[in-house]
Amino acid sequence: MLVGVIDANESHRRQVAQALVSFYQVATYSTAADAVADLGKRPLCALLVDQSAPPRGGGDFVRLIRSGNLFAGVPIVFTGTGDENTLRHQAAECGADCFLAKPFRRSLLIRAISQQINKTVEKKWEALPAASRRALVGTMDVYNSFSDVVEKGEPVAYAQVLSACGPLVEAVGMQEHKEILASIRSHDNYSYAHSLGTATLLVLFGYAIGLKDPDLSLLGSGGLLHDIGKMSIPYDVLNKADPLTPEELTLVKSHVPLTLQFLGQSAELPKNLLVIAAEHHERLDGSGYPRGLKGSELNELSRMAAIVDVFCAMSERRVYRPAISAEAALSIMVEGMSSQLDQTLLALFREMLLDTGR
Repeated sequence: MLVGVIDANESHRRQVAQALVSFYQVATYSTAADAVADLGKRPLCALLVDQSAPPRGGGDFVRLIRSGNLFAGVPIVFTGTGDENTLRHQAAECGADCFLAKPFRRSLLIRAISQQINKTVEKKWEALPAASRRALVGTMDVYNSFSDVVEKGEPVAYAQVLSACGPLVEAVGMQEHKEILASIRSHDNYSYAHSLGTATLLVLFGYAIGLKDPDLSLLGSGGLLHDIGKMSIPYDVLNKADPLTPEELTLVKSHVPLTLQFLGQSAELPKNLLVIAAEHHERLDGSGYPRGLKGSELNELSRMAAIVDVFCAMSERRVYRPAISAEAALSIMVEGMSSQLDQTLLALFREMLLDTGR
């Protein structure tokens, strides 16, 4: 997923590239001519064009694109400084899909690009039952806000996370989890899709073992927050098709302490939410990370989180591989990971999915 950025300001190009580091591949250019020469040969998912783009400004370049076959169908985000209403008019007049007024927060940039790329996917959300629709829209908005937490070291607004997870708990309670999981399957933001999938199945698991609110909301919030450290890991590493080098594997594993570092800015977060973030990669035989915990060192919540995280990772598509079926994922977990995952809880998880037709 490649995003092209055309902006005369070198500092701003660097800032945008860094802001998008874990979400997309990014190619930056100081002039429209440089972008055309390079991007004309590469598949592109979105363009950010600044009003300052040489030689005659971003507006002229966008009009040129829209009048011909160059970058046909590629969504364009127009950026610039000054009055917001003027910028809105400039963007509409030249044919851009949306605009962002500088300076903008990282979350607004990510949301603007994601909205354009996922127009078709998110449009279908409007036809879903009310609770499922609110769960998807609310969790998407709050998930994007986590990027500001990562970038600026701001505390997570836990009240907002709980509010976003309220409709999720409601929807899962009404057996609408299948609609939610299906609705994120084609979303371009794999980290969001994985986090919401994990949150959804953790809530479903909670219902299955008889939990009530506020424990169900805590499970949903934990699933949504458990991987935010990945927002500091480059896209090319997270989505690498070839085996990771030892250095890259160490970098990927660092998302757990990074997540805990970011969550540690918020004194209001419940301890059990931090357990989900800290221990979802731990394994009963001690082969997990980051601490190599094993056996009785892992409580029931840690074991549940590990099962759901593994299942979601296997059953979701990735840039480098297609998804595998739920049945195949469960078979691998039962037969190939018997020493790593709690088999009693896994049997309950499997029965739960079969009963609900996942």
